[in-house]
Amino acid sequence: MGFRVIKTAAASLLAILITDALNIPGATSAGLLAILGVDVTRKRSVRSISSRLFASLLGLLLACILFYFLGFHYWVLALYILLAFPLISRANFKEGIVTSSVVVFRVFQGEALSVGVLITQFELLIIGLGSAMLVNLVYMPNSEGAMMDIRRKVDGLFSVIFSHFSHTLRDPEHIWDGKELIEANREIEKGIEEAKRASENQMIHPDGAWNIYFYMRKEQMENIQSMIHQISQVYERLPTGVLTAEIFEQLSHDVVAEEYTGKSEGLLIELEDRFKEMELPTTREEFEVRAAILQLCRELEYYLNISKKYKAPTAKKARNSADSAVSLRDRQK
Repeated sequence: MGFRVIKTAAASLLAILITDALNIPGATSAGLLAILGVDVTRKRSVRSISSRLFASLLGLLLACILFYFLGFHYWVLALYILLAFPLISRANFKEGIVTSSVVVFRVFQGEALSVGVLITQFELLIIGLGSAMLVNLVYMPNSEGAMMDIRRKVDGLFSVIFSHFSHTLRDPEHIWDGKELIEANREIEKGIEEAKRASENQMIHPDGAWNIYFYMRKEQMENIQSMIHQISQVYERLPTGVLTAEIFEQLSHDVVAEEYTGKSEGLLIELEDRFKEMELPTTREEFEVRAAILQLCRELEYYLNISKKYKAPTAKKARNSADSAVSLRDRQK
């Protein structure tokens, strides 16, 4: 049983009890209106209920004109649908078409037009839709835990991807099916939807941190696709490839950290300096592979720049970055 079903039952029961307590005829209709008004987020609920209310008032006005001049006949209902539905849609109240139909059909069933009838319909609208809004505003499930779980999955998949990158650069014969790429894409899209839903549940000062995170990962996934293209062109083992593999190995650890460590960036800066000191390639094959590795480093730099927009390094992380760079240089001595 989903949580929305529980909310719907609570809103419907509340509307029926209030209507019955006030001795207003049509308590079940109020319950039906409450069912139509329940939505998945607070902001969507406010928009939906407003749309349903105004659509019902507009439809009720048009129906009263038709019933007054043409009478209560079935063909008049068909005429109402032909006129009201396009009018309500053009007024941007499309969500309220069904709700307005419930109200109009109740008036038709009663076969009477009076101020009392119209007031009763308005009261049912207020009680039914108001109950739905009250239930929606009172409580919505906290999605913080779900988004944190998705983040851990995405970070973990990124870590595995970078580990495979490192392995491939050390051993070009390494075979990888790339299933983590598909899983990461799926989890990122799932996270974007969850973050959007959470944002719509925050009526005042919505926190967009999760939206920023998942869109950052989405942008980085596109960057990773470019990295794969470059790695596919590394068909032999070179010292530069081994050095780059060490950066991806470090990145496989950094990517699961909640904050930007700067270690991978420090290793990359050191490697770029070493590139400038190296002798030029002596064979065409070495030239092609080194060119692919150099372009791979450019893509990696872009990836890290995206991360820095979201995670600001501290002074301690900066020192760790420098220590990592020194460590790489010492290993090559």
